[in-house]
Amino acid sequence: MTDVLRRNNVRVLGNPNGRPLVFAHGFGCSQEIWHNVTPAFLADFTVVLYDNVGSGGSDLTAYDRNKYDSLDGYASDVIEILDTLDLRDAVFVGHSVSSMIGVLAANRDPSRFGALALVGPSPRYVNDGTYVGGFEQKDIDGLLDMLDSNYLGWSATMAPVMVGNADRPELGQELTAFFCSVEPSIARHFAHVTFLSDNRHDLRDVTVPTLIIQCTDDVIAPLAVGSYVHEQIPGSTLTVIPATGHVPSLSGPQYVVDAILDYLR
Repeated sequence: MTDVLRRNNVRVLGNPNGRPLVFAHGFGCSQEIWHNVTPAFLADFTVVLYDNVGSGGSDLTAYDRNKYDSLDGYASDVIEILDTLDLRDAVFVGHSVSSMIGVLAANRDPSRFGALALVGPSPRYVNDGTYVGGFEQKDIDGLLDMLDSNYLGWSATMAPVMVGNADRPELGQELTAFFCSVEPSIARHFAHVTFLSDNRHDLRDVTVPTLIIQCTDDVIAPLAVGSYVHEQIPGSTLTVIPATGHVPSLSGPQYVVDAILDYLR
């Protein structure tokens, strides 16, 4: 039991009798990305935070390139965490790539999930026919080439672009610090897995209630992507929040809090 919790640096906070909310971070980040969001839930919910293996305070020695060569490896960890903590009716709040990790986990074992809240989800980043993912293949190839050759330089360039809000440079600096804290070889591998993934076919298999939280202006997962996810997941709810950038937990945390609370009510 403790091995699982140590491996993913799992923390359990808040009301032990409350409904569990499990917060999962996106690429290049850690559970600390939620630090402006989770305080609003501590009084009424059991708040579970964890780091994907290779990120934050996780056990880097547990990083297995074969296991984590697809998002399924991360989904297995989610299920293992829920099983270890014996969580039921859990609300999985996934940001960016962890949205799809949550989709995969919930599809594999929906019994422990009460709902999904997907923040800036994208099932595929590359445009494909009539599907608009936001990037051409050559854009992704160039992004990955730059990341492979100079991860820290890529982080300093891309983090401000991803977070948006050019008038608030401190947000870009905060995200850059997150990126730079990840072990570069793991970050490079995770980037390839993330940006080359295609989970469009998994969306229609979702059976748990799902909220999609979409920012009005997101360069990584534009509105067309959020609308696509909404159309593909049966019975899902799309909430567009007046925040900009791909990391609303930094740029508009109260909007994220309100969207989740409104949905759960």
